[in-house]
Amino acid sequence: MESIITIIIAGIAGIGVGFLIAKLLERNRASHMLKTARKSAASIIKEANVEAESIKKDKILQAKEKFLELKAEHEKVIMNRDKKISDSEKRTRDKESQVSSELSKNKKLNAALEKKQSEYDERIAVLDKRQQEVERLHRSQIEQLEVISSLSAEDAKSQLVESLKEEAKTDAMAFVQTSLEEAKMTAQQEAKKIVINAIQRIGTEEAIDNCVSVFNLESDDVKGRIIGREGRNIRAIEAATGVEIIVDDTPEAIILSCFDSVRREIARLSLHKLVTDGRIHPARIEEVVRKTTKQIEEEILEVGKRTVIDLGIHGLHPELIKAVGRMRYRSSYGQNLLHHSREVARLCGVMASELGLNAKLAKRAGLLHDIGKVPETETETPHAILGMQWAEKYGEKPDVCNAIGAHHDEIEMNNLLSPIIQVCDAISGARPGARRQVLDSYIQRLKDLEAIAFGFNGVNKAYAIQAGRELRVIVESEKVSDEKASQLSFEISQKIQTDMTYPGQVKVTVIRETRAVNIAK
Repeated sequence: MESIITIIIAGIAGIGVGFLIAKLLERNRASHMLKTARKSAASIIKEANVEAESIKKDKILQAKEKFLELKAEHEKVIMNRDKKISDSEKRTRDKESQVSSELSKNKKLNAALEKKQSEYDERIAVLDKRQQEVERLHRSQIEQLEVISSLSAEDAKSQLVESLKEEAKTDAMAFVQTSLEEAKMTAQQEAKKIVINAIQRIGTEEAIDNCVSVFNLESDDVKGRIIGREGRNIRAIEAATGVEIIVDDTPEAIILSCFDSVRREIARLSLHKLVTDGRIHPARIEEVVRKTTKQIEEEILEVGKRTVIDLGIHGLHPELIKAVGRMRYRSSYGQNLLHHSREVARLCGVMASELGLNAKLAKRAGLLHDIGKVPETETETPHAILGMQWAEKYGEKPDVCNAIGAHHDEIEMNNLLSPIIQVCDAISGARPGARRQVLDSYIQRLKDLEAIAFGFNGVNKAYAIQAGRELRVIVESEKVSDEKASQLSFEISQKIQTDMTYPGQVKVTVIRETRAVNIAK
């Protein structure tokens, strides 16, 4: 038992010694680690101080460099400013010297001017004295002359005027007598020229172009279809074409009446299409008239092209070709204008060849000499001047333009082509005769009637029919009411009565039509 206790005590004592030894060892390690940490901390602090010193030196160097750069820039700015100031001072000194030199020059000039002014004043004074002396001598001479002639100055002046009048009358009578003798000597020659020109102007007769066309029908049954129920078809045709359609007892024919041959042709072709097709109603009529109008315009262009090709004329502007085509539907004093122009072109080519001139240029001028007669809109400009303006506008040569403008002596001729065109025009054309002048004045009266109607607001179409005895006016229903239509008819009639001269009476009919159109789909 005691042994066991002894062993236990010895074990306990051994454990305590071990614990103490462990404590001592741990304390030694801790002190060693503390020393090591102190050494590493001291080395780190030392390295940080070294690095801080190096950074400090670098920053100081950078600061010095920046300071030197700023100082250099500042010095440069100051030098530039000083330079500008010095330049300004130099310019100021130069200007001051220039101003002072100019002032000195001005002083010299002023002195010279003052000297010249004084000299002029002296001369003026001398001249005044001399003028007074001359006047005194003149008066004394007049007095001496009055004493010698026993006449006053006024009496002498009146006698001189009378003698001059008598002398002038004698000279004038001698001049008049000489002019009369010269006129008598040249009268016979001038009369011969006039007679020859007159013979040339009426040398070629052409059929007079009428204002009506006859449309032949297969049977009289078609007349009723053309008239339509309550006349609606015939009214639609007249409204769309501006042509008066006369349906009478003439078998298998109706008459188309209009002063404009283009309108008559459109109406004739439209009627032919409608009768052939068999569908005749207002909507179809308007459609066919539109298509026919476009077809006529294309045909006009084709006629112009064919004409210039036949005559061997090249390089003509398309607008001039179109004007040549429109000549087909225009007559001049009863002669078809296109036939007349073609004939003049050929005559000009022959005559120019005989005279050794440019035949192609002469043909060109001959063909274009009457293009001023086919304007798309009415104008007051003479047709020769209008044709010349068109030729200039579309690039024709000056000789051609002058020949067109001078063929009725509206302008002066300046080349040899102009008299050739004038002579060939006189040879080909049948110039004014009684019937032709009446026809042209009648056509002009119809055009004036339509123009008066178009001068009022709301007028859509206007047609002069029945040989100018009726003016049919179609108005826009949106702009003109029923009451305004009656007032418009009265105003147009009063305008015609005031501005025009015409035989008989003119009936003014205003048509206002309202249409409601819907499409079923």
